[in-house]
Amino acid sequence: MWQDLHPLGRHPGSHGYRRFAWTPADAECRAWFTEQAQARGLVQETDRNGNQWAWLGDPAQGDAVVTGSHLDSVPDGGAFDGPLGVVSAFAALDELRARGTEFTKPLGIVNFGDEEGARFGLACVGSRLSSGQLTRDQAHRLTDGDGITLPRAMESAGYDPDAIGADPDRFARIGAFVELHVEQGRALDLSGDAVGVASAIWPHGRWRFDFRGEANHAGTTRLTDRRDPMLPYAETVLAARREAALAHAVATFGKVAVEPNGVNAIPSLVRGWLDSRAPHQDDLDTVVAAVEKAARAAADAQGIDLAVVRESFTPVVEFDHALRDRIGVILGRDTGLTVPVLGTGAGHDAGILSGTVPTAMLFVRNPTGVSHSPAESATEDDCVAGVLALADVLEGLIHA
Repeated sequence: MWQDLHPLGRHPGSHGYRRFAWTPADAECRAWFTEQAQARGLVQETDRNGNQWAWLGDPAQGDAVVTGSHLDSVPDGGAFDGPLGVVSAFAALDELRARGTEFTKPLGIVNFGDEEGARFGLACVGSRLSSGQLTRDQAHRLTDGDGITLPRAMESAGYDPDAIGADPDRFARIGAFVELHVEQGRALDLSGDAVGVASAIWPHGRWRFDFRGEANHAGTTRLTDRRDPMLPYAETVLAARREAALAHAVATFGKVAVEPNGVNAIPSLVRGWLDSRAPHQDDLDTVVAAVEKAARAAADAQGIDLAVVRESFTPVVEFDHALRDRIGVILGRDTGLTVPVLGTGAGHDAGILSGTVPTAMLFVRNPTGVSHSPAESATEDDCVAGVLALADVLEGLIHA
């Protein structure tokens, strides 16, 4: 499966992946999912929000056990973030069949669409739509960097944008959702464990900072006559690092847009996006408030106008404690090991679904901790350990 999936959407220059929503690379990944489902005799369907489902048994029976993740990527992302969960889901089904497992409940495998938010700037669009956390009108207002709206992108890919929306009947049939994911950090590498269980997802969000100044000639405009928005932006980037360190949180300006974006021109606009996450809501609020305060002070000092817009926000997600404890019992019984329980600063579809159905997550060790990069990795032995752990969990839940 890895060999077939490996070249899809891979950029020859960066060797990273550019599997963005509703693009040809996305279509290739979706075709791969369909092929894997059909090869196993599963009933495959795509819901009105673009999420793909593959079923063993009739989901109308209810109390279904579902696993999976996503196949899209961040710009020049790695091979494991998302796809490991989908590949492992199919592999876990193969393992259960090899064991002769009796499937007393429906088993589903899912590929959620546009999880990374790489194209339209909002993460987990597919799961947000289906769970009712994103309305059709809100989704229709999303645009990519080229000004293409989400409805137009969906139409070009052969989907109906007017059909999108909440899907409560589908989720009412799901008794548990378990997402396997490569760890985005080094906790497992430091503890020496191949697999871990998630406790919670940190609260996190994205804020856009618009610094507006005055375009002018870089060679003829005196320093004292300038209204250069790049200066307060630069100070704000440093403030984000400083405030995050004080709060034991993280804060990153990883995306910036400059107008007119000329080498010999003083910018008229610098637009930067802040991503910030923290173990606790109070810590996150403290970081973002301090960064905005520093940004406004720096902007005022340079005569720059500043607007700050919160583009997305997800509160802390505590995964279902009963399901998490059940998974711990299953893995402890089958492996004899104490499986570490980890918090994470990364958002996931499992976090979006947690308010609708009982959800849990398994993490597979990432030896370097690098993620959202071509250097992202996991060893074959650890991936196999993840598949076996997922199979044990699914088997235990199916027979619960």
